Amino acid sequence: MSIDTPLNKIRNIGIIAHIDAGKTTTTERILYYTGRTYKLGNVDDGNTVMDWMVQEKERGITITSAVTTCFWKGHQINIIDTPGHVDFTAEVERSLRVLDGALVIFSAVEGVEAQSEAVWRQASKHRVPRIIYINKMDRLGASFDRTLQSIKERLNIKPLVMELPIGEESEFVGVIDLVANKAYIFRDPSGEKYDIEDVPKEYEEIAAKRREELMEAVADVDEEALNVYLEEGTLSEELLKKAIRRATIDNLAYPVFVGSSYKNKGIQMILNAINDYLPSPLDVGAVVGKNPKTEEEIECPPDPNAPLAALAFKVMADPYVGTLVFIRVYSGTLHKGSYVLNATTGKKQRIARLLRLHANKKEDVDYIEAGGLGAIVGLKDTYTGHTLCDLDNPVVLEKMEFPEPVISVAIEPKTRADQEKLSAALAKFAIEDPTFKIKFDEDTSETIISGMGELHLEIITDRLLREYKLEARIGKPQVAYKEAISKEVKSEGKYIKQTGGHGQYGHVVMLVRPGESGKGLIFKDKTKGGVIPKEFMGAIQQGVLSAMESGPLLGYPIPDVEVDVIDGSYHPVDSSELAYRVASSKAFRDAVKKAGPYLLEPVMKVEILVPMQFMGDVIANINARRGEVKGIEERGHVAIIHAFVPLSNMFGYSTALRTLTQGRGSFSMVFDSYKKVPVAVQEEIIKKAKGEI
Repeated sequence: MSIDTPLNKIRNIGIIAHIDAGKTTTTERILYYTGRTYKLGNVDDGNTVMDWMVQEKERGITITSAVTTCFWKGHQINIIDTPGHVDFTAEVERSLRVLDGALVIFSAVEGVEAQSEAVWRQASKHRVPRIIYINKMDRLGASFDRTLQSIKERLNIKPLVMELPIGEESEFVGVIDLVANKAYIFRDPSGEKYDIEDVPKEYEEIAAKRREELMEAVADVDEEALNVYLEEGTLSEELLKKAIRRATIDNLAYPVFVGSSYKNKGIQMILNAINDYLPSPLDVGAVVGKNPKTEEEIECPPDPNAPLAALAFKVMADPYVGTLVFIRVYSGTLHKGSYVLNATTGKKQRIARLLRLHANKKEDVDYIEAGGLGAIVGLKDTYTGHTLCDLDNPVVLEKMEFPEPVISVAIEPKTRADQEKLSAALAKFAIEDPTFKIKFDEDTSETIISGMGELHLEIITDRLLREYKLEARIGKPQVAYKEAISKEVKSEGKYIKQTGGHGQYGHVVMLVRPGESGKGLIFKDKTKGGVIPKEFMGAIQQGVLSAMESGPLLGYPIPDVEVDVIDGSYHPVDSSELAYRVASSKAFRDAVKKAGPYLLEPVMKVEILVPMQFMGDVIANINARRGEVKGIEERGHVAIIHAFVPLSNMFGYSTALRTLTQGRGSFSMVFDSYKKVPVAVQEEIIKKAKGEI
C-alpha cells in the first residue's frame, strides 16, 4: 500500500460468523476505535459503513464482503467483513482464500449454530489461524460457560480462554485479562475509555484457576513453554504471549475473548489480540503457484521486490467507476500504469487505476505491495480466481472452488423489449458471483437462473430492479436435482458416416459404473493392442463429459461416474476426434439408461430454535416434510432441534414456522449433501416435470 507499513505489522483478517452474531456491529466498533469513522453505526438503524448496499441496510444483513483498512498501535489491519447467511457462502469462501487470519464471532446466547460450523469448516479447509470472540454478553440468556462448552463440543477444538466476563446479561461490566491478570472495567458508555484495575476480590479464585489452566493448555501445544513451565511452574506474560501466538498461527489453539460490541465493551482487547496473535504475511510465508506451461511449482515469497503474483478474489460492477477487481498481492508490487500478465487467460493487461478500499469509499494509490489488499478499476476479462503476475515470470496460483447452486427459477422480463437488457445484467451478476448460474432451456425457451437459496435469488431480482430498472417475472423455485446410476453396464457406440471424400468413423466400447460421491468423472483407457489410437482418448473423454451434463430421467447432470474404455476400432483415414466424441457420447447415454438411473436431491442441515411448548408441533411438521430429526438440545425454555430435510420441502418454511410458534421460532439451514430420492417421490417428480400431474 502507499503507506509503507512494514510487512510484519500488516494483518489481513476476515470477520466470520453465523448470521446475526454481530459481525458488522463489531467491524463498525473497530473502525470507530481505530479512528476510521467518527460516528458509531448500528445495523438496526441502517447506518453502518460496511453494509452499504440498499438491500443490506433494509434487511440488516451482510450480502457482499466489504473490504476496509484501519490502523491500530502501529499495525495496519485490512479487514473483510463477510456475510453470515448460507446463501452467500461464496463470499466467505473467496474471502478466506486470501486472508491470513480470522476473527470468528459467536453469540453468547445462541453459541455455535449451523452456519458457524459451516464457516469454521471453510476456515479449517484453508488452514486460516483464528481467534474467537464471544459477543453479546450483555444480552438476556447470555452464558460464557455454555457457549464455551458448545465451542468445544461442536467444533472439536482447544479454545484458549484469554478473558473472563465480569458479570453476565445486564450485569456485564468488563473483562478479566488472564494473561496480564488485570480487570478492564467499562464505565464510559462510548467504550473509548476503560479503567484498568486489579482482579475484583470475588473473581480472584476463578481467575487464578483459569490462568493456571491457560498456562497448562499453552504448555501442552508449545515445546518452549512446556520446558519453562516444568522448570519454573509458571510462565511470564511475555513468554505466554509468544507461545500463544505460535500455537495460534500453527492452528493448534484458538484464543477466546469476550465482550459486547453493541454496548462498546471489549473491542480494544480484540484489536490488541489481532496484532498480538494473528499472523502477518511474513508468518504465513510463501504461497506456491505453478508455471502455466511446465506445471513446475514456483514459490511466491511475501517480498515487495520479488516478481509479481496477485490473485483476483472478487469482481464487482460499481455504478460509479465501472468494474472493480479485488486483489490480494502475495508477492512483488503492483504499480499503477504497469502491464501485467493474466496467467489464467494468457492475456497482457494494463493497470490503469489502483484503489485502496474503505467499504464503498475509495482512495487512489500508486502501488500495492506484497501483503496488501486493494482493487483495480476497469480490468477486462479478469474474473474471480484469476492470477495476475509479472510478464516475464508467469505463475498461476491455486484456483478457488465454489459450491454448485441448489435452487433454480425461470426468469423473464415484464416486456419483450427488455430481454437483451436482462441477459446483459444477469451476465454481469454471473461474473461477480461464481455461485450464480444462468442457462437457456431450449425446450421451454426459458432463461433459468440458479443460486444457493431463495434469499440469494431474491436479492438478484431486487438488484435488477434497483440497479438496472428492470422488472422481471420469476417462476416458482425449482430444486437443482442431480442424477446417478445404480449398476455397471457395458455399452457400445458407433458413429459412421460415409460422404464423398473423407467419411467419419468412431467406435467405442465402454463399461460405465456408479462413481464415488464428489469425485466427478474417473476415466480410464483399458484398451489393448492399440484398437483405438491414444490420441483419440481425449476426444472420447470429452464426449463422456458432455453427455454427463444431461441425465436420462429429467436432463439433470450426472456428476459422479467411472468409465473404462475397453474396446473399439478405428479407420486409418476416416477416424476423427469428432467421430469419437459423438460415438462415446452415444455409448454413455445408452449405458446410463440401462444402469438403473435415479434422482439425487439436495438435503439441508436445519437448526430450529423454538420455545419448549411448540416443540412437538414443530417436530411433527419436520417429519411431514420428509425430515429426519437428529437431536434436540434444551437451553432453558428453548429447544434447539437439529434435523436433515430435503430442500424441496423447505420452501416457504419461515412462514410455516412462524404460524406454528406464534412468531417465536427461528431457523437456519446449510447445504449438507445430495441423497437418493425415495422411489415414490421420484415417480411424482418425474410425472410433474412431464406435466402428467
